Amino acid sequence: MAKQARTKNSPAYAVETELVIGGRDPQHSYGFVNVPVVRGSTVLSPTVADLEGHTGRYAYGRRGNPTTEGLEEALTRLEGGEGVVLAPSGLSAVSLALLSVLDSGDHLLMVDTAYQPTRRVCNMTLKRFGIETTFYDPLAGGDIAALFRPNTRAIFMESPGSQSFEIQDVPAITAAAAERGIFTLMDNTWATPLFFRPHDVGVDISIHAGTKYLGGHSDLNIGTVSGNARTFGRIKGTHGDLGITVAPEDAFLTARGMRTLGVRLARHQQSGLAIARWLAERPEVLRVLHPGLPSDPGHALWKRDYTGASGLFSFILKPVPKAAVDGFLDELQLFGLGFSWGGFESLAIPFDCSAYRTATRWQPGGPAIRVHVGLEDTHDLIADLTRGFARLASLS
Repeated sequence: MAKQARTKNSPAYAVETELVIGGRDPQHSYGFVNVPVVRGSTVLSPTVADLEGHTGRYAYGRRGNPTTEGLEEALTRLEGGEGVVLAPSGLSAVSLALLSVLDSGDHLLMVDTAYQPTRRVCNMTLKRFGIETTFYDPLAGGDIAALFRPNTRAIFMESPGSQSFEIQDVPAITAAAAERGIFTLMDNTWATPLFFRPHDVGVDISIHAGTKYLGGHSDLNIGTVSGNARTFGRIKGTHGDLGITVAPEDAFLTARGMRTLGVRLARHQQSGLAIARWLAERPEVLRVLHPGLPSDPGHALWKRDYTGASGLFSFILKPVPKAAVDGFLDELQLFGLGFSWGGFESLAIPFDCSAYRTATRWQPGGPAIRVHVGLEDTHDLIADLTRGFARLASLS
């Protein structure tokens, strides 16, 4: 694809430039700026010798085409690993990554704050395959070594934590794991490779729900799995054996979304922090869960390891009846009620993790709301929230 004077592990350009040029080569796309959408299953060979020798660049549509390959190359350069494979969703990327390093009889350490569907994969599918999971405190850091067993094979991280936004000490965990040869995996969807690169601090596998910020427009589902030299062969093999494939249209839309990822994330960060600071001053709010705020318990680790913050965070209301919380959310016009995030639009959902956390206790002190701050004007968003708080007050 794109011809650049560098290795995939050592980009020669700033990340903003990488987002623009990665995975593209107009000379091989008939001069068109973007890699075309290639649809197809059958790939023809000119001779029997070529067919039997697999001499062609592509062998079968499920194994990749120029559209998917361009996206994989661009992501590999951003992640700094050995290679990337694509999956139909973020959850399928998680499952693929776990199945690439775990065998029957292995023990997995899974962070207690993980995305709830990830927990279900552990408690249902992996359990059926004879893989045991122990959920651990996201604040364990290097002390996670106390949970190691002779058969501990992998540690899964998600930082910040889903919904509650705890920041993990990823370098300390990877250092402890390296001493025992344990694989480390991380869901890095919140930060993207622009604000944090897991491979740079020793993480073996970096996972993204590309549905979120990579695509950026709430119009596709896709997942990505990046492996280092130690793990990419396993990932690639499992990916092929499971027959995982991604629609070329979704790969194309993800690549298109990535071209604007830098400017979008800059705006998400700016607006997200502005809204978080405003919420922290509201009398109805008990606290804001945003690692970019100096008041957040994870701020020091975030400041040490991350170069930015995205637009997703949570806040805790002071105790009010559920009807008041529902009224607050129902009153919002610019914050849609939806479970995804990472698109251009703002979103809000109520949540309660107390029913499924097992290694930690969720006791926030009041109703919890997660928000994704989109690309709308912040003054309009604040006015929208102000109307919501007026409704909350009327029902409290």
